[in-house]
Amino acid sequence: MNRSALFAAATAVVTTTALGLTSATTASGTPTGSAAAKPSPAAAVADARAAISSNLNALRATSADAFVVKDVIVDADGASHVRMDRTIGGLPVLGGDVVVHQAKDGAFRSASLTLTRSADVGRTPKVSVATATAKAVARGLTAQGKPSLVIEARKGAPRLAYLVTTAGTQKDGTPSRITTTIDALTGAKLVSEQHIETATGDGKSLYSGTVPLETSAATGGFTLTDATRGNGFTADANNKTDSILCQLFQLGCPTPTRFTDADNHWGTGTNADRATAAVDAHYGAETTFDYYKNVHGRNGIFGDGKGVPSRVHYGTNYVNAFWDGKQMTYGDGDNVAAGPLVSLDVAGHEMSHGVTEHTANLTYSGESGGLNEATSDIFGTLVEFSANNASDPGDYYIGEKIMKDRPALRFMDKPSKDGKSPDCYSSGVGNLDVHYSSAIANHFAYLLAEGTGAKTIGGLPHDSTACDGSTLTGIGHDKLGKIWYRALTTYMTSGTTYAQARTATLNAATDLYGATSPERAAVAAAWTAVAVN
Repeated sequence: MNRSALFAAATAVVTTTALGLTSATTASGTPTGSAAAKPSPAAAVADARAAISSNLNALRATSADAFVVKDVIVDADGASHVRMDRTIGGLPVLGGDVVVHQAKDGAFRSASLTLTRSADVGRTPKVSVATATAKAVARGLTAQGKPSLVIEARKGAPRLAYLVTTAGTQKDGTPSRITTTIDALTGAKLVSEQHIETATGDGKSLYSGTVPLETSAATGGFTLTDATRGNGFTADANNKTDSILCQLFQLGCPTPTRFTDADNHWGTGTNADRATAAVDAHYGAETTFDYYKNVHGRNGIFGDGKGVPSRVHYGTNYVNAFWDGKQMTYGDGDNVAAGPLVSLDVAGHEMSHGVTEHTANLTYSGESGGLNEATSDIFGTLVEFSANNASDPGDYYIGEKIMKDRPALRFMDKPSKDGKSPDCYSSGVGNLDVHYSSAIANHFAYLLAEGTGAKTIGGLPHDSTACDGSTLTGIGHDKLGKIWYRALTTYMTSGTTYAQARTATLNAATDLYGATSPERAAVAAAWTAVAVN
C-alpha cells in the first residue's frame, strides 16, 4: 500500500490499483459538443483494443506490448477515454500507462502517455535478487516480500529492473512503505517512491463549529458510521501506532475503538472530549465524499460507492496525518507546531491521494510527485470551499486551522512564503521534496482561479504575482476544479511532468469549454505565469 502524509518530514503509502475493467464513470462537467447516442464502456474498450495494433507508434509500442484496461470514461458527446496499464513479456512497465482517446464513432484520436520510446528491452537479469534487495534496504527499513522483475520506464531509458518493497517507521512516527527499482543489469538504484500519502446527528468540532453528522444506531445509542456514504466510519486509535509487523504483514494491527454516543450529540468543541477530534474527521470524510460526488460525479474516493475509515488520536504527540490506501489516520499534534490534524482541508487533501491513486496514479517522486501533492492541496482547498462553513471559510492556505507556530503549512497564492517552496518553475524543481515541488501547480491553480493582485479570501490576505510580470484575471475555483479533475482522470499518467500537465489541462479546458474559450486561454496564461511553457 501507499501512504502520503501532510508534512514533508513524513512520506506516504497507497494500495496498488487492481488491474482489469473498472466501473465506468463520466467526466466532470459536460464537454462541448452535441449529445449523441453514447457507446457503452465495453464498446469503447473494444474500439481501443482494435486501435492499438494500427497505432503502435503513437503508443510507443511493439507487438510484444500487452494492455490491461484500468478505467473507462465516456463523455456526453460519445467520445471515450480508455486508461490502460502496459506489460511486456508479462512484466509490468512502470510508466507505461496510457489513455487512448477516441471519437464518438470509435475512431482513434490520440493517446496520453509518458513513454517517449519503446520499452521492449532485454528481460534477462544479471544482478541477483539478494544484491538488488541489499541495494534497496536502508537503515531502519525491512524488505517486504520477494522483489519482482519489472521494466522501469519512469526515468530515463527503459530498463529491466527489480521492484523492491521496504517498510519501517519514519522519524516522526509515520509508517513508511517505499518501493525502489534497482537496475537488473548494473545494480544501480533507479526510482524510489514513498507510498504513505501524508492532511444525522451533530457534533461540536475543533475547527468547523457545530456540524451535522450522519451516524448509525448501535448498542449504547449511536456510532460514527455513515450508511449514506458507503459505511465510512470514524474510530479511536487510542494513541497506539502500527507496528512493523502490522505494516509489513497486516499482523497484530491495533484495533481502533468505535465511538458511541447516547444522544447523537457528539463532542464538546475541546480536546478534553476525545470525540471532538472524531467530529472533525467524520465531517471531513462526509464533506470530501460529497464534493467528489456532487461536483465530479465520482461515487466515493475509489469510485465504487464505498466509504473510508478514519482513525483519530494516532500515536502520542504525532504531528501528521496520512492516507494509507484504505483509511485516513490523524495525529493529535504536539500543541507546539500543530494541534490535532483533523481540519477540513487536511481531510480533503489526504483522501484526494486515494482519488489520484485510482486515476492517474502519479508517481510520488520527481515532478509527478509534486503534481500528486498539488492535486491533494488543490482538492483539499476545493473541499473547504464546497463546505461553505462560516467557521472555516474557503481560502488558499493549507492547514491554517491546525498550525500553531506559523500562519499555515503552505500558501497557494505565494508558495515561497513558507521559506522553502519556489514560486516559479525551473529545471531542478523535480529534485525537491514533493511537498515543495508541488508549489508550481499550487501557484498555477491559484492564478487560474483568482488571478494576480492583493485580495482577502476567507478572511485571510492573499497576494499573488506572475513570474513573467503579467496581470491575470481568474476564472473561479469551480472551473479550476473541473479542469484539474478532467486532466487528472483523462489525460495525466503516472509519470506526467509539469510540461505535460500544461498540455493535459489545456486538453481538459478544450473538452469542457472549447478550443477558443476564455477558460482555455486562462489555463495557458496561468501556466506561462509560473514559467511552465
